Amino acid sequence: MQRHLLSAIALIAMASPAFAQGEVNIYSSRHYDTDDALYSDFEESTGITVNRIEDDANVLMERMRSEGELGAADVFITVDAARIAIADNGGLLQPMGSEVVNEKVPAELRSADDNWTAISTRARLIFFDKDGVENPPQTYQDLADPQYEGMICTRSSSNTYMLSLLGSIIAHEGEEAAREWAEGVKNNLARDPQGGDTDQLRGIISGECPIAVANHYYYARGLRNEVAGLTEGIDQIGIVFPNQETTGTHVNISAAGIAANAPNVDNARAFIEYLLTPRAQELIANGNDEYPVVEGVEAAPEVLELGDFKRDELNVGEFGNFSDEAQRIYNEVGYK
Repeated sequence: MQRHLLSAIALIAMASPAFAQGEVNIYSSRHYDTDDALYSDFEESTGITVNRIEDDANVLMERMRSEGELGAADVFITVDAARIAIADNGGLLQPMGSEVVNEKVPAELRSADDNWTAISTRARLIFFDKDGVENPPQTYQDLADPQYEGMICTRSSSNTYMLSLLGSIIAHEGEEAAREWAEGVKNNLARDPQGGDTDQLRGIISGECPIAVANHYYYARGLRNEVAGLTEGIDQIGIVFPNQETTGTHVNISAAGIAANAPNVDNARAFIEYLLTPRAQELIANGNDEYPVVEGVEAAPEVLELGDFKRDELNVGEFGNFSDEAQRIYNEVGYK
């Protein structure tokens, strides 16, 4: 009886896609159609079949927790440092053990415990109305200056990009300075935080927001494609790479790691290493206007138009670990 039961379990395991050879199961919170080219190119290059589930990062992490040791996920991909840090701190990832990652990715863009790596970066910039702002903020700290009262638009405080930006201020300057900054920016808002990054840029064109904070690639998309409410007025928007004289511009990441209970570890590692090849980095850079993490691969032409800048070299894992503190501070000062 016991022997028959074990045989049945073995047959089930062999039939399950999660345990089949030649496959890799990806749980991704990246929602870009352009990533389809990455998956198909990897399949053609390696013969490994890609199975993927796409959802919000929190939903995917909860699924990984509930699946436990029987988990199907091989690779977890997310679009910001805060979420990959939560996955890492929650025991959902394991060491990658990849010399390729260590050789190709700068130390500040991967975890000290070897559990995840950036696969692309995105710069958090200050945008302004060229006609309406003579003296735009040059640093993130300037956004809290009373001279900009009623002029700034941002996303909500619960947005991961907002949490990571405040997390970087906590890491650099401490909680008290971060609280003063959050309260200062809240007092300078032109309207309640709302919408996505494209909406912040549209606000500049409509005249609602003389100053806005957004990731660089939302602007680049307006250059590349016809984006309603943005492209037709994009020449009106000026750009500041913040903190060039101090810490450098804050960058966030898309990141990938091997799931703690990955059934196909070797294939998971192969997929992450593929993401760092010149071919994959070019697909990421041109598909979503993100910055490559591998030296020698150029960003898309629309991104190169923005110019060179000094990047904040704080390890992205540090500000990712401060997401809970950042949300608490936003809540305490009443930042919606």
